[in-house]
Amino acid sequence: MVKLNEKFLHGFVSAEEIENIRSAASDAHTKLVNGTGEGNDFLGWVRLPENYDKEEFARIKIAAERIKQNSDILVVIGIGGSYLGARAAIEFCKSPLYNNLKKDTPDIYFAGNNISPTALTELLSICEGKDISVNVISKSGTTTEPAIAFRVFKSLLVEKYGEDGAKDRIFVTTDKARGTLKQFSDKAGYETFVVPDEVGGRFSVLTAVGLLPIACAGIDIDALMLGAQTAMKQFESFDLDNNAAVRYAVIRNILLGKGKNTEILVGYEPYMLMLNEWWKQLYGESEGKDGKGIFPASVVFSTDLHSMGQYIQDGQRNLFETVISVDNPGAEFVIPNDPANVDGLNFIAGRELDYVNKTAQTATIVAHNDGGVPNLLLNVADRTPASLGYLMYFFEFACGISGYILGVNPFNQPGVEAYKKNMFALLGKPGYEDMKNELEARIFG
Repeated sequence: MVKLNEKFLHGFVSAEEIENIRSAASDAHTKLVNGTGEGNDFLGWVRLPENYDKEEFARIKIAAERIKQNSDILVVIGIGGSYLGARAAIEFCKSPLYNNLKKDTPDIYFAGNNISPTALTELLSICEGKDISVNVISKSGTTTEPAIAFRVFKSLLVEKYGEDGAKDRIFVTTDKARGTLKQFSDKAGYETFVVPDEVGGRFSVLTAVGLLPIACAGIDIDALMLGAQTAMKQFESFDLDNNAAVRYAVIRNILLGKGKNTEILVGYEPYMLMLNEWWKQLYGESEGKDGKGIFPASVVFSTDLHSMGQYIQDGQRNLFETVISVDNPGAEFVIPNDPANVDGLNFIAGRELDYVNKTAQTATIVAHNDGGVPNLLLNVADRTPASLGYLMYFFEFACGISGYILGVNPFNQPGVEAYKKNMFALLGKPGYEDMKNELEARIFG
């Protein structure tokens, strides 16, 4: 379902260089598959497509049907890995305009991923007069952004439906047994789903974290899991010549060794935007530590060719591109003929618009190659849930391999707590008084 095309790496990466990293790649593969590397307590995602909780999976589908039947809007509250995967899946399989389409599923809005009073006020306005359900996703329940949003929407539902009515419209995805949110949910009688202890947030899209919102959008989550399972079985054996996930990890590390320390993920459809964002968290949070890592950036062409194209073509030569090309975009549109030919485009009249898009893709790759930019091409069959499940697992598996080759623990994120501590101190959270004084002296002194 995903094919790795290396023809646009010619002159940038040689077969000998790939062979030279075989031992490191094999060692990384062993660590990931056998669970012998750093962070091995967060490897539950590796076998997840096969070993997922079938009873909970069934409950997710039942809950999704209930939400679809009684709700105009589902508000999904979460940040980072708690929302990016679901939003990426909905936009990839359905549309970035999903909420504006004619459909028999609820509109889905995402909250708790910022601290914007404007965004929260606008969403509350959209919800006026609508039947609403809420899916709050948080391991602890105390993360600032989603906690604020849940506080607001919980109050809204209680006011609108009463305590008992709200209870049937609040779905909580949290820790299996611990944490403030789990304890509160059990006491309130909310239905709960599990954020597995052994699966980190950025790898959690195929758990209840992603599956409930995805199912509410009418996406076949059985097919999504089957696609991931197909990828899992293909990648579990080490084969440097044929294992696309391993080769992708190897090639990007070779390019890093040549000073290519920025990777740009390129899509050619607007529905790629949030998948790009999901990918950036996956790789940025997994590899960016110990002074190491490839900086993950993204663009959507041809739109961004008119803003970032100049830099990519002629700027610093510290970057490479990974292009995702969807063979079947899921829509057909023929360019009409204009008798007056005012725009001079009758030479493409009668052509499929996707043909022009694919031609722009090829022309751009060749131009960027000529400008000194290596390109990896990932061909994805279509926009089906099975293809997306395969693609997401491909990126997850390759991320684990790449991190181990790089020499970091791909499954921790020690750097994300620094800003939180500063924010808590400046806001006056109890226990941070000394830190507050020190920070204020630095800022205002």
